[in-house]
Amino acid sequence: MQTGKTRRTERYGILASAVIIGLTSGAGLAAAQDAADTAKRTDDSQTQEATSDTALAPIILNTSGNGETKGYQPVDNSSAMRGNMPILDIPQAVNVVSDAIIQDQNARSLDDVLNNVSNINQTNTLAGTQDSFIRRGFGDNRDGSVLTNGLRTVLPRSFNATTDRVEVLKGPSSALYGIQEPGGVINVLTKRPQQKFGGSISATGSSFGGGSTQFDVTGPIGDTDFAYRLIGSYQNVDYWRNYGKTKEWLLSPSIAWFGEDTTVNLSYTHRDYVVPFDRGQIFDLTTGHAVTTDPKIQFTEPYNVTDGTSDLVSLNVEHDLSDDWKLRFDYNYSRDAYSDNQARIMSYDPATGDLTRRADSTNGSTQFQHAFRLDALGDVEIAGHRNEILLGASYSDYDLLRSDMIRCGNVQDFNIYNPVYGTLPKCTTVVAKDSDQTIQQKLLTAYAQDSFYLTDDLILVGGLTFQHYTQYAGKGRPFVVGTDAEGFEVTPRAGIVYKATPTWSFYGNVATSFMPQTSIADYIGELPPEKGVSYEIGTKFELFDGITATAALFHIDKENVLYNEFIDGVTYARTAGHVRSQGFELDLAGALTENWSVIASYGYTNAKIIEDPTYAGKQPVNVAKHTASLYLTYDFGEFFRHRKHA
Repeated sequence: MQTGKTRRTERYGILASAVIIGLTSGAGLAAAQDAADTAKRTDDSQTQEATSDTALAPIILNTSGNGETKGYQPVDNSSAMRGNMPILDIPQAVNVVSDAIIQDQNARSLDDVLNNVSNINQTNTLAGTQDSFIRRGFGDNRDGSVLTNGLRTVLPRSFNATTDRVEVLKGPSSALYGIQEPGGVINVLTKRPQQKFGGSISATGSSFGGGSTQFDVTGPIGDTDFAYRLIGSYQNVDYWRNYGKTKEWLLSPSIAWFGEDTTVNLSYTHRDYVVPFDRGQIFDLTTGHAVTTDPKIQFTEPYNVTDGTSDLVSLNVEHDLSDDWKLRFDYNYSRDAYSDNQARIMSYDPATGDLTRRADSTNGSTQFQHAFRLDALGDVEIAGHRNEILLGASYSDYDLLRSDMIRCGNVQDFNIYNPVYGTLPKCTTVVAKDSDQTIQQKLLTAYAQDSFYLTDDLILVGGLTFQHYTQYAGKGRPFVVGTDAEGFEVTPRAGIVYKATPTWSFYGNVATSFMPQTSIADYIGELPPEKGVSYEIGTKFELFDGITATAALFHIDKENVLYNEFIDGVTYARTAGHVRSQGFELDLAGALTENWSVIASYGYTNAKIIEDPTYAGKQPVNVAKHTASLYLTYDFGEFFRHRKHA
């Protein structure tokens, strides 16, 4: 019987940040002047024309990526439905955390960013080393829900200095993004080279010790049609707990070509990281609370560290075939390799505070993924009606290998009320039956979608996706197969939007999702995939000519959920499980006045396990019933303006 569970907590130090906004001369000053006209949160009406009493505008160096937001408000969303429809015309909840919000909040992780979005909360992050989110009651780490520029990657952390904004498409997204949980996807959009010069450099210090710095510079390459961008960051910060340090550096060069009908963007990002492997506090089942020791005290060893590198190569090509049709090609190659060590807590005695621990290590975990996507987007008139058409196909190839799994025996050697470190040395024993953990997955997808404008106020959206997948997984020396399966799935979706006014719409949708079963440890055969169906109704509106808001009600059922049943001492895998999630959410973002900006959210999720021999009637692990956020900023404007008199 399990006597204790661990819980991860996070604390942050007091930060002091200094930002230097560009120095330019000569022609560079003119370029910066142009950049000021399009800089984020700059109202065109405030731009002053040059006169004999010339006002030299402040040098604002534009580092925004793609210009899809205006301050806190999303003005367009080209990634969510793979087209160019405004948010009010999309029959699904879409939330955007803009570059302005990320900058104002000094966000340092995807967790910070998604605190602004309803019904999203953190789940098992593998000891704080990976992104992991529950969306509307569903999700886990490595579930493929965190995308970069609309494509899957193997990056353990997708947010970094290259991030421009983050978009969340709620509800099932299998019709456009392949294998997915029914709660939605998170899309991280990166910064791209700009044809106007801009740059920034910043430095941050932490009260825990250490700090970080980053730079970003972009601009045209001479008088050519090319532009460049170079982004870099470095962090060396002491951990908030009693030992540990985060060290990482990132470098990301990119180049773009702007042709008459074609644009090409190519980027490369490399990250080196050494981060604490921290599984958190102990949850005492006898009291129903965390143990009462100082949260800063760790129960592991100073060698609890993950050391790794990750790489991402991204290519985007967009070509205008005509005034009505556009082709878009995207490709990502991602790779992550790491090793870790840990003193793992195996059991806890609440009467004495004694721990039983085990030294573990993963030596040489490498995963990579190729992801391709080709879209044809049309805005055409058929039988007198406008149609936003999307035709596309995607392919992904994922491969994971964890080579040496190192395990030693259990040792009762630590007391949480009298911690003494150094009693449990690192382990060097390779366990053959647990080593060579392998997962291979290939997914081929073809899809079609039409947003049919029956009238200017009534939009019908329908989509159909055909998906073929193969999965292979197992472990051990000799190798033992746990999963060897392939399948074909069709995932339809339909939606409707009614625009009561140009700034107020109502919508409804029904959509499906699927997630194939996979297991490294146990043979599960060709069990049917988990399947989800979601129903959603909502409304979207704009307030004060500057705020976009969405309110939604949702109901999701997921069936064929995998569970284990023990019969006469033998474990059998079953897929009769059923999980239901339903709830409400409200999100808004934008400008209240010329100076006040806001982003706020509230979400309620009632998730319950409906069918399971052991857990029926219980709430799924880590699902937050309530989420809420409120962030207000006031812009004081310019304090100084230098005037040059003729």
